[in-house]
Amino acid sequence: MSHAGTGMRVAGAWLALAAIILAVALVFHGPIASDSSAQMRSIADGSLRWAVVHWAAAAALSFFAIASLIALTAGSRLTQEWWTLSAWALLPVGALWTVTTAVAEATVIYDAAVRENRAVYDAWWMFAEGSANGFAAMALAFTVIAANEARTASGTTPFWASSIGAVAGLASFAGWALGMGLGLPFGAPIWVVGSIVMCLWLVWFGLSLARLEAGRAGIRRDTPSAA
Repeated sequence: MSHAGTGMRVAGAWLALAAIILAVALVFHGPIASDSSAQMRSIADGSLRWAVVHWAAAAALSFFAIASLIALTAGSRLTQEWWTLSAWALLPVGALWTVTTAVAEATVIYDAAVRENRAVYDAWWMFAEGSANGFAAMALAFTVIAANEARTASGTTPFWASSIGAVAGLASFAGWALGMGLGLPFGAPIWVVGSIVMCLWLVWFGLSLARLEAGRAGIRRDTPSAA
């Protein structure tokens, strides 16, 4: 198998694994409350769930960074255009920014909410909100990647599926902007639903990359060489 083929296969596997974990984490995470006090109570009431969800999210985000770095170094069709190259480069930056949010929420924010230490909670929540803007960058990157798959004849998922992935990524970005940026209450649910659908497409996309490239390698091995 060529270096590009190996890179696509391995990147696809890491992408699918990351998307599965993040989708499950988002289901149990739910929308973020627009009221800070309500969010603090929600964390305190479900402290164990909150910690587990955010450690899982931190793992998923790290796996996204691994997938993107492999894709960037593989020299495959995934990064042939300037916009896809930029999207795959933006992905690890957004993922690593958001990892700091996930770890902060699983540790110091979790502890402050349980202990009802409002001063510490407010200070670290502001930090987490700032770093979490990396998720919006990730959503934009996935939107570009999905849209490119929809326009490419060699896309690994059907046009309709890639189109849904692109729309879901855009909805995730818009929901984050509306909820976190403008503080509108309907923004958070849009972000959660859009992100979950986006992750479902990423699972399909990642597994398709892994199966497609493995299948092509198998065909090459089974085909007798020309005399």
